[in-house]
Amino acid sequence: MKNLLFAAAWAGSLLSTAAAAQPTKAAFKFDFGPGKASPGYQQVLPTAVYSPTTGCGFDFGTTVSGADRGGKDALKGDFVTSDKPFYFSVDLPEGNYNVTVTLGDAQGASSTSLRAESRRLLLQKAETTPGKFITQTFTVNIKSRQITPTTTVQLKPRELNKLDWDNKLTLEFNGVHTCLNALEITPAPTAVTVFLAGNSTVVNQDDEPWAAWGQMIPRFFKPGVAIANHAESGLSLGSFLGSKRLDKVLSVMKPGDYLFIEFGHNDQKEKGPNDGAYNSYTERLRHFVSEARKKGGLPVIVTSTSRRSFGPDGKIVNSLSDYPAAARAVAQQDNVPLIDLNAMTVKLYEAIGPEESKKAFVHYPANTYAGQTQALADDTHFNPYGAFEIAKCIVEGIKANKLGLVKFLRNDTPAFDPTHPDALASWSWLDSPRSTVVKPDGN
Repeated sequence: MKNLLFAAAWAGSLLSTAAAAQPTKAAFKFDFGPGKASPGYQQVLPTAVYSPTTGCGFDFGTTVSGADRGGKDALKGDFVTSDKPFYFSVDLPEGNYNVTVTLGDAQGASSTSLRAESRRLLLQKAETTPGKFITQTFTVNIKSRQITPTTTVQLKPRELNKLDWDNKLTLEFNGVHTCLNALEITPAPTAVTVFLAGNSTVVNQDDEPWAAWGQMIPRFFKPGVAIANHAESGLSLGSFLGSKRLDKVLSVMKPGDYLFIEFGHNDQKEKGPNDGAYNSYTERLRHFVSEARKKGGLPVIVTSTSRRSFGPDGKIVNSLSDYPAAARAVAQQDNVPLIDLNAMTVKLYEAIGPEESKKAFVHYPANTYAGQTQALADDTHFNPYGAFEIAKCIVEGIKANKLGLVKFLRNDTPAFDPTHPDALASWSWLDSPRSTVVKPDGN
């Protein structure tokens, strides 16, 4: 515990200088379990509970037990474990970090999925056999509301308790039998940051059963790329600007970073005299592009995901008016890479079919999820399966545009054809502890 208090003091000193540049020497090395700690590592016992005073520990009331297998390898000889999801949090200032986890058990099998912050998928069902261990590294972004000493992002009330916006890194370990041996966290100031600007089809959703492609896309990247998702439910290009989210992105963007821009669902509901696909939408889209380029950033325009809007002939009916076409026009005229997600999702939904495609969205009969008394039927917002399929479409768009990000795609990233989607029966997802039947903003 002395080591934990030392870590907390260290983290506290970092937080006091969060407005300064990201520290380059800060690092945490945690050895989990009741056995002897490996040299250079701070021991974390199962009783370590997170608080602002300790600065690190198991969080949100989740608990673990410890096991000590002994042996010569102090790092892998002990671990913490649970057959239920648990959270571990560490106070960290804004920036990108390499997060390395070691998982496994000398005497038994383990199975782990890893998510960061607001359910950002990093590792999906990693399994080990007795005596085998895996070590994986991910680059994770931590963001802050602060833009300047006097300006902040204007968050919605629903965002105030989001894990993405607090002052710590939270990792969710979820699996049938997770065995966590070690965790290392080091700053990654040179990592490429991919900033996401968008609405509820892009945002990191905190609560089951909701999900969006922005929280699934981290799973496909090797260390060296961090996804900084600044999207939020209900936003248009105008409200993203008005809440100072573009200002925030630009304040931390460095040359070589990317800005993926996907809007349209909520923009089409704006009915002012200057609104419309070829008026304010086009002008604002060009503003996002030009501002990113001024910072040395690389903008990418993404057309809006189609709604699940089938006609009587079993084909998708365009419910987004001229907005996808306007986005395509800006990309062509301003020489911006285009990921035509609208076209890909039309193919995806039609391939799945009018009835089966409900299983990619939040469609639940009454009393089958979280005790709601009314059925949920949402044809805009995805569940985790749908969000994962959309993220695969984004990956294909990255490949088709030959973006520099291609070299960072994980080796186990298969080719994906939207006309041949993954079968739902092959999909595996363990629910996170947080859930709600409240529909996200926007439609």
